[in-house]
Formats: sequence, structure tokens, C-alpha cells
Amino acid sequence: MPDKNIELYIKGLCIDWNKIGGRSYLRGIESIAGMEEFSFHRPVTFFVGENGSGKSTLLEAIAVSYGFNPEGGTKNYNFSTYDSHSELCDAMRLIRGIKRPRFEYFLRAESFYNVATAEDEYSRGPGGVPMHFHEKSHGESFLALAQNSFKGNGLYLLDEPEAALSPQRQLTLLIEIDRCVKDGAQFIIVSHSPILLGYPEAEILSFDNGLIQACEYEETDSYRVTEMFINSRVHILKRLLEE
Repeated sequence: MPDKNIELYIKGLCIDWNKIGGRSYLRGIESIAGMEEFSFHRPVTFFVGENGSGKSTLLEAIAVSYGFNPEGGTKNYNFSTYDSHSELCDAMRLIRGIKRPRFEYFLRAESFYNVATAEDEYSRGPGGVPMHFHEKSHGESFLALAQNSFKGNGLYLLDEPEAALSPQRQLTLLIEIDRCVKDGAQFIIVSHSPILLGYPEAEILSFDNGLIQACEYEETDSYRVTEMFINSRVHILKRLLEE
């Protein structure tokens, strides 16, 4: 059950499968197929699991259902370079908290270039402050956007934010997340990063084995594989590369 003392902007969701086609590929994603209700319990929730397990599909549907542009940005962004989001958002109803966030952002690694371009264009308007993201490295601009856009009392959906960041910068992002959470923010994050997943008191939800179920940090593949490789690098590489 959710902690009654925690105010969440998105408390859960419901899915009406009658609004999804019988031949839709969504029905073949085991972790999502047939799921009718889902609840969030903590200010920081991580979706983890193998590629193709449905993590980003669910996050994207939550984002679009909430009113975000499928490619990312704030709810005011209306650009589109490639319409690829699934029909899951049309069958989803979000269960929202009483409070409304003051700030909102959907940030995804795979379409960050498009968002950075839009950010530069929108900043040229009245009162805008150009960030010049394309004049920075990918990681620098990604982190700069987070540091300028993430604030307290906000809702933030992040899809694999570690993709652009070095380990040191992932620690910086962790600090930014914590700063916002302590000021009333909620994060829902898809991640493979053993650094980000280490955030204290986060709820980690695994999409593996055809289910969405809570797991401990040490039970994630991100942690297990990283720990195994660091502790047994020579042996593992010998087995992988010589056999």
C-alpha cells in the first residue's frame, strides 16, 4: 500500500484493454499484457528489466496520457519528428493526486537531440533564455537541461537518463533528483544504471519474467552483473572471449 504521508502527483493507473486491438503488439509484452491496475508508492520509482520487457513502453504511455509530447519536453512542447508511440496511452487512465505539480518534464535519451533543438527554438521567444545545448557535448547538455528544468514540487519522467552521462555525472544527477524529492517532487525513471538505482528509499520495479514486481537493489541485473564483472573481470572476459 502507498505511504499515506507521501503526496504523489501520479498515484496509479488503470488500463482498459477493450480499447486495444486484438492483434496489437502490446498484448505480446508479458509484463504489461492484461495488467488492469497499477499503483505508485514512493516519490522515486525505477522501472528495471531486460531490453524489450516493456519499461519504456509503459513510461511513454504514462507520459502521453499525462499530456506530454511523446518525444519529451514540457507539456507545452508540440513538435513531432516521428510518431512512434503506442496505443496504450489511449487505453490508460491516470489516477492523480490532490496536489498538482508546479513543474513537469519528460526526458528521454533517444530523442534528446530533438528536444534540445526545440528548447533552443522556444528560448528565442519573448522572455526566453537560450541554453545553446547543441554547443555542448551530449552529456553536458543533457545534465544542463536537468539542472535547469528540475525543481521542487515537480513531476519528472525519465527514460534511461544515464545513456548520456558518465559515472561522475550520474552521481550529479542523483544529487539533483534528491534535491527535488526533498522539495516535493516525484520521479518515475527507466534505468539500467546501478548508480541511479542506488537512490535511497526508491521503489524498484522489475519487468522481467513476465511480471511487474518490486525487487531490492541487490536483486537487479544491473547490480548483479556489474558486481560480478568488477569482482571477476579477468575470469569473465576469458570465458566470454576465448570460448
